[in-house]
Amino acid sequence: MRVLAVLLFVLFTGCTVVVQPTTRSYAPPPPPPPVQQVYYEPAPAPVVSVYAEPAIGQPEPVMVRWAPPPMLVMEPPPQPYPDSVWIGGYWSWHGEWVWVYGRWVDPPRPRYRWVQPYYENRSGMVVFVDGHWAPPHVEFVPPPPGISITISEARIGVSIGVAPKGPAGIFVPPPPGSRHGIIIPAPLGTSPAVVTGAPPVINTGMYIDRRMNNVGNTTINNTTVVNNITNVTIVAPANATANGRAFSHSVSAQAHLAAAQAPVVRVDAPKPATNAVIPAFMPGRSQVNLPPPQSVKPVLPPEYQQRLNDRRREQDQQKLQDQLHREQDAQRKLQEQQRHDQEQQQKIQEQQRREQEAQRKLQEQKHRDQEQQQKIQDQQRREQDTQRKLQEQQQKIQDQQRKLQDQQRLDQDQQKKLLEQQRLDQEQKRKLLEQQRKQQEQQRLDKIRIDQEQKRKLQEQLRKQKEQQGTGQPVKDKEQDLKKKEQEQKQKEQDARKKEEEHKKAEPETRDGR
Repeated sequence: MRVLAVLLFVLFTGCTVVVQPTTRSYAPPPPPPPVQQVYYEPAPAPVVSVYAEPAIGQPEPVMVRWAPPPMLVMEPPPQPYPDSVWIGGYWSWHGEWVWVYGRWVDPPRPRYRWVQPYYENRSGMVVFVDGHWAPPHVEFVPPPPGISITISEARIGVSIGVAPKGPAGIFVPPPPGSRHGIIIPAPLGTSPAVVTGAPPVINTGMYIDRRMNNVGNTTINNTTVVNNITNVTIVAPANATANGRAFSHSVSAQAHLAAAQAPVVRVDAPKPATNAVIPAFMPGRSQVNLPPPQSVKPVLPPEYQQRLNDRRREQDQQKLQDQLHREQDAQRKLQEQQRHDQEQQQKIQEQQRREQEAQRKLQEQKHRDQEQQQKIQDQQRREQDTQRKLQEQQQKIQDQQRKLQDQQRLDQDQQKKLLEQQRLDQEQKRKLLEQQRKQQEQQRLDKIRIDQEQKRKLQEQLRKQKEQQGTGQPVKDKEQDLKKKEQEQKQKEQDARKKEEEHKKAEPETRDGR
């Protein structure tokens, strides 16, 4: 009942209920056990082998973006004469890493000595100084940190190799057959050929021990230069070598003796395709033409070959098991997905049925709403008719009010006209009064003038009588009477002036009152 009440409330309020399907969380299977790392011989990469003419004096260093390849095997022939020096047998940079084929040569000048090539891992790049002849009493100076070194880019068409993998500092290339990019830390002046007889490495960890037999050391720029080295020790942990065994072996530090070691993996250095000798690489100088590359093939010892075959079989079996696990897992996932799809389909059908029922109830509600709307519209129409009648009645009342206002305006106009007529009548009366006043004033002035004229004539008669009769009392009485009359006349004139002034003051008050 509670669910039904909620559903009816939702339907009547015009809302739509959306049921979110419940999702079942899928737990992925545990990952397969890690496959033990298997050694594979490096893919045979073509090698450019050349004869090189070493520089006399320390050449300028260059910066290379990737590490030199693993060492190649080259057994030196017997020394032809006592003063000859074994040079070459290492990787040099000429727009790509090329193999400098080893040979016995005489020093260019007396007491000149051979300096091994210099490799350093600096900021993930290789600082390289080619092998060269050094004058007597001149020691090799490693490029100091912070110096600006030219980055030498690869030749056009040369594939970029692997960046150096290992600790920063001086190193030599890894033993023959090793994984590309791995570097072997070594003391300064170590011949790269010392790793010829070491096992190939697949991880970092191999290094050349500094504990060695030597005659004398020289320190230059905080770097110890070891002279007259007789033996060095190569050390590697088990996880670094391809055979999974720890390695520690002392070998001769002399290049021709170290190169004569029996290799674990034989990758013979090809003889140069041409007898032309190329000069040492110099930054900024135009690149020399190199001979075509030659293919090389690593030869594994039976132990490595058997171990490799066993590892390959194990790996193939592991791959088959992994494939079977993946297929089973995929089948289980498919079944789980199908079951989930069926449950989802059932929920969708139930949802559709609920939606149809809700739609039907919604249509019924809409029908009731339409009827209610129709009633409301009829009520509104009746109200509109009533409103229209009220408006017509209000219009009539407004017309009557307008007529009444018009009548009042006419009455006001008529009253204004009457007031205007009264004002005109008062103005006419005022003018008549003014005219009467002027007439009275004129009469008064005429009377005064006549009295003055009579007085003057009387005075003239009195004067004549006086002259005829002499001085007497009657004449004085007449003069007094005459003065009295004059005073009375002046009093009348003053009274007339006061009345006139009062009349003038009364006129503005009368106008303001109108």
